[in-house]
Amino acid sequence: MKIGLFYGSTTCYTEIAAEKIQATIGAELIELHNLKDEPLAHCLDYDFIIFGISTWDYGELQEDWESCWQDIADLDFSGKTIALYGMGDQIGYTEWFQDALGMLHEQVTAQGAQLIGYWLNKGYEFSASKALSADKSHFVGLSLDEDNQYDLSEDRINQWCEQILIEYAEL
Repeated sequence: MKIGLFYGSTTCYTEIAAEKIQATIGAELIELHNLKDEPLAHCLDYDFIIFGISTWDYGELQEDWESCWQDIADLDFSGKTIALYGMGDQIGYTEWFQDALGMLHEQVTAQGAQLIGYWLNKGYEFSASKALSADKSHFVGLSLDEDNQYDLSEDRINQWCEQILIEYAEL
């Protein structure tokens, strides 16, 4: 099994998280792909895909994702399993925390993807997010905040990696 991890990263935090996910699961299992260097369509080469995205400013997409956003509508994710992780700032942008993660979830779900890796909404403080499940108990993917909770990221990544591997094996 090979996992394709595709991310966009402006300040390197999303890339660093991708590298930590790769190290946790195993470099032999995960191939990293930076969207500034590769077309998003390459993700279709994998049955198990991880997407990493960060939210900018007032609920904006990261620039690499923004440049390929329209391409998502042309991709058929039927038969693909996708896990998402997002970077955000719950204090500085409390009304838009992880919004890009929620927008990406909406897009890939509309294209037929099966999503795994929902993350418990516990230990965060923010006022609004597009990345919450309908009952607001979970984020639609791993939620990381390197600005305010960097000390929790490593444990969260380790737990989430174990979670998605179990969920994938149970499919």
